[in-house]
Amino acid sequence: MADASHHSMTDNLPRLAHPDGSPIRALVVDDETSLAELVSMGLRMAGWSVTTASDGLTAVSAARDFRPDVLVLDVMMPGVDGIEALKKIRTFAPNVPALFLTAKDAVQDRISGLSAGGDDYVTKPFSMEELMLRLHRLVQRSGVAASDSAELVVGDLVMNVDTREVTRGGEDIALTSTQWELLRYLMENPRRVVSKSQILDNVWKYDFGGQANIVELCISYLRKKIDVGRPAMIHTIRGAGYVLKPAAP
Repeated sequence: MADASHHSMTDNLPRLAHPDGSPIRALVVDDETSLAELVSMGLRMAGWSVTTASDGLTAVSAARDFRPDVLVLDVMMPGVDGIEALKKIRTFAPNVPALFLTAKDAVQDRISGLSAGGDDYVTKPFSMEELMLRLHRLVQRSGVAASDSAELVVGDLVMNVDTREVTRGGEDIALTSTQWELLRYLMENPRRVVSKSQILDNVWKYDFGGQANIVELCISYLRKKIDVGRPAMIHTIRGAGYVLKPAAP
């Protein structure tokens, strides 16, 4: 489990709030109290308002009162589990996005969670950084937030998430939608090595049965648009994946 004490995990994410300035509301549900508290602490550091519940039934009544903008639900809980809790919550909050926490090797949990209407999942143990990133995305996609900044910036590379415009050194760069999603994922994880399987999960959203060459292909196209004729920003780390970082001066 990751350390929630680093501000760095929210540094590259836009600060989210409702248009009236009130904080984003998250309901965190896990029967491991220490884990729920760790997640809550990370979200509060990002300026969110958080309520926790340790079982499915409490989660349903908390959701009625608290009206969360996003749910974090452990799948495996005694009694009413996360999937059942989501079904009940969706009867009165049909559009609230939900992220499931699943056991690392429980593929069935992930399938059940997504088929029950979950929007995303993170496997335990997870890093708070990854969880924050995924929750930010869910909230941004849901349209409830007015973010302070719609821009991702790495070195001289700038992406406007609202208008989908990308520039490097002030020059416009035209990208296909898949290239844009890939670049966005890299820019949301600057200086971090991301594996091909992480890219497949986050950009293509489903399992390509190990066809990692689709990632290589898309990276090569992206390099031609971002790096050709300029100092390189996209680097291959052999055996590990790719990293995007500001070009060396």
